[in-house]
Amino acid sequence: MKYAYYPGCSAESTARDQYQSTRAVSRALGIDLVEPKGWTCCGSTPAHQVNNDLAVSLAAANLLKVKTMGLDMVVSCASCFNRMKTANSEITSDPAVRERVADALGEDYDGSVRVRHFIEVILEDLGIDNFKKSLTRTLGGMRVASYYGCLLVRPAEVTGFDDPENPVSMDLLVSAMGGVGLDWPHKVECCGASLTLTRPDLVVKLSDSIIGMARDSGADCIAVACPMCQMNLDMRQVDILKNTGKRYDMPVMYITQLMGLCLGYRHMSLD
Repeated sequence: MKYAYYPGCSAESTARDQYQSTRAVSRALGIDLVEPKGWTCCGSTPAHQVNNDLAVSLAAANLLKVKTMGLDMVVSCASCFNRMKTANSEITSDPAVRERVADALGEDYDGSVRVRHFIEVILEDLGIDNFKKSLTRTLGGMRVASYYGCLLVRPAEVTGFDDPENPVSMDLLVSAMGGVGLDWPHKVECCGASLTLTRPDLVVKLSDSIIGMARDSGADCIAVACPMCQMNLDMRQVDILKNTGKRYDMPVMYITQLMGLCLGYRHMSLD
């Protein structure tokens, strides 16, 4: 199994843990991830709020690179995943957008590259049974609140990732690893995303609600697939304690980190 892997800008900074664990898991499962040469920023969440055509062009520039590779694009960052899927949707549904993007890039892109999240590749291409056969450890009944957030599942007609109200993809992986995937009501609630810089007060409030519900649902940890979600739910626990007096000490881990541990990795560096 070979894919073009788009790591995104946070791979070498705030989401290095996700990048390294995704690479480690792919090695253990025989999945060949090839980074497109010269990949660039997809625009993430801020760009389309400034100029939609240029935001689509940022994503399309990378999709064009992948098209020449003749492979599906695999993404582990939920924000990058959403932007790539959105670019494909807008280019294929609106000829005027496609024309303006072609003008910006100096080359036409037809929206044909298939964009997949790494979780989809594990479940759909490798298969849950083959995944289970590769495991060397289990989660030993750990109760995991799988948190999907906004960008993986919405808008549903664009992302096509699981049920937008009650997704279960990560829960299936948790169960396969010997954990307990909790049925809890806040799995797709917004954590505030990139408002972490402009409205930290809202992020603290939203994160407090999510972490509190995970705790009340009996979670030992929260599993995520989005760098912004991981950062908000993990780092904002200090602010929640300062503002509300609530101490959670709730571990917030990437789903790929849990997978790597069950595949036998103690350290998931790229060395």
